[in-house]
Amino acid sequence: MTLRLTSSAFRSGDKIPQRFTCEGANVSPPLSWSGAPEAARSFALFCSDPDAPGGTFYHWAIFDIPRTTTELAEHHRPAAALPHEAMNDFGKKGHGGPCPPHGHGDHHYHFRLFALDTESLPAGPRASCRDIERASKEHAVAEAELVGTFAR
Repeated sequence: MTLRLTSSAFRSGDKIPQRFTCEGANVSPPLSWSGAPEAARSFALFCSDPDAPGGTFYHWAIFDIPRTTTELAEHHRPAAALPHEAMNDFGKKGHGGPCPPHGHGDHHYHFRLFALDTESLPAGPRASCRDIERASKEHAVAEAELVGTFAR
């Protein structure tokens, strides 16, 4: 079975609905996954924009997602100790929606899910999305991707 990441709000390759961008409610989209390998002990999820003018811009990283979790609801906010969120490139924890420069054309927002062979990643309270991505790649046993577009 292959790890698969989907959203009920948009399909891979489609435009991300305005609700999930800086021009709307700026909340995270609903995401769900299936096909995790037996070796998975937790998950890490990222949203990044490689089309940003200054290079890849990280909008979100959420990690130490328990193995039993198979979805994150729209406007997900951790209510307990787990999962953790990293500092995004907006300088905040949590999700920051797509917000490309006006007139810059379509940007591609990559939602990537890593199935990890560890229950917890070593991370300090101000770990960046890049830090968590590096650690995730070291522990990844599977990866899935969902790409949406948005332009202003």
